Amino acid sequence: MTPSQVTEAPEEGYERGLGSRQVQMIAIGGAVGVGLFLGAGANIAKAGPSLILMYAVSGAIIFFIMRALGELLLYRPVTGSFAEYSREFLGPFFGYFTGWTYWMMWVVTGMAELTAAAIYIHYWFPSVPQWLTALVFLVVLFVANLISVKLFGEIEFWFSMVKVTALIGMIVIGLGVLTFGFSAAGDTATVSNLWQFDGFFPKGIGSSLMTLQGVMFAYLAVELVGVTAGESENPEKTLPKAINTLPWRIALFYVGALTVILCVVKWTEFAEGVSPFVKAFAVIGIPAGAGIVNFVVLTAALSSCNSGMYSTGRMLRTLADNGEAPKAFGRLSASKTPAFAITVSVAFMCIGVVLNYVVPEKAFGYVTSVATAAGIWTWLMILISHIRYRRAVVAGRLPASSFPAPGGSVCSWIAVAFLLFVTGLIAYDADARVCLYVMAGWAAALGIGWLFLRKGTPGTTDRREPALEQVG
Repeated sequence: MTPSQVTEAPEEGYERGLGSRQVQMIAIGGAVGVGLFLGAGANIAKAGPSLILMYAVSGAIIFFIMRALGELLLYRPVTGSFAEYSREFLGPFFGYFTGWTYWMMWVVTGMAELTAAAIYIHYWFPSVPQWLTALVFLVVLFVANLISVKLFGEIEFWFSMVKVTALIGMIVIGLGVLTFGFSAAGDTATVSNLWQFDGFFPKGIGSSLMTLQGVMFAYLAVELVGVTAGESENPEKTLPKAINTLPWRIALFYVGALTVILCVVKWTEFAEGVSPFVKAFAVIGIPAGAGIVNFVVLTAALSSCNSGMYSTGRMLRTLADNGEAPKAFGRLSASKTPAFAITVSVAFMCIGVVLNYVVPEKAFGYVTSVATAAGIWTWLMILISHIRYRRAVVAGRLPASSFPAPGGSVCSWIAVAFLLFVTGLIAYDADARVCLYVMAGWAAALGIGWLFLRKGTPGTTDRREPALEQVG
């Protein structure tokens, strides 16, 4: 192998059924979720207009992470990307730990999103039991994921289209209010709303920094495009394009949308539990605003649950292929989907249906904080794997990727420092730090599982070289 050569995509048995249009929308959908549509309200109340800066800085870090992942994906595009790179560059235990942790992240996210979707339907049909709605959504998305990856991609495409259209509509309407002064908000809408109510940092920089954990939760799932690598029609073209368009998506959908909203409505009017988009529509005077946003947030929740089913099935299959999960998870159905792995993951998500009866609202806040902690671990593994990969390339041990990250590993080191800083903020926050306790328990459980695995099948825990030796 020479450094200029790139390892070919492996044939993992999957159908390469995700076209460029679908991969692009999966990437967009991963960057726009419930964390923005609902979570931003509480963070605006904590940080005021400075939340815009928090989203911009965090967005830059997310881009560093995705460029690091992109370089690895074009070096060796595999479906179990994060786990596979952790296994290759850090050792088998890290691959095992990352694979199971990413699976757990999506299972708990699926539980929360199912219940959230049921609550949104309750807005229109209060007489329908929430558990029934959650069950119907679960079954429909489950069947769609079993049929084919093309159907998954198509559903995700239209879910993302709804979210994107709503955000662009909100930005256009907001700019119209600011420029022409129409609507009930015309007299008070002004760019000076960003600083005239106690400044850009109304509650101090410290309070603004404490919102970073919530901001990072809003970006969870942006890495999902990496899981699609083994099922993309042309990963060498579609993945770089999806990753390179990330900055403008963040600039438009997060920074742009929040800037327009905070110019139209002064930040002091926002509160926890109220979507900033609902509030903005209400102030502008659009009567159907609440219903529109409710529909958009419903699609965001279903999109997240749909993605969860997709990614958990693929990650379980990767673990099974490496002997780190039961072999049955490695089987593909006639439609080339990991049907059994998806079924088991959905069975765990069914707990979310049961939780509609017994768990108070705050418990789902804990669930999302656990998902954030698991997401930070996944991002750290991507970054550290990238740093190790770059060292191997410089030393001439591995071929260079056709999609190198700008600045080599420097940006990855910056992103690692940032993620460790956010972890410190989570530890400082009494409400959020419960997720670190859960992660410690999860790590202990996986550690025990690793010991049994090592004892039962010793070869599984040995460091292995990549199985792919074909070179383009």
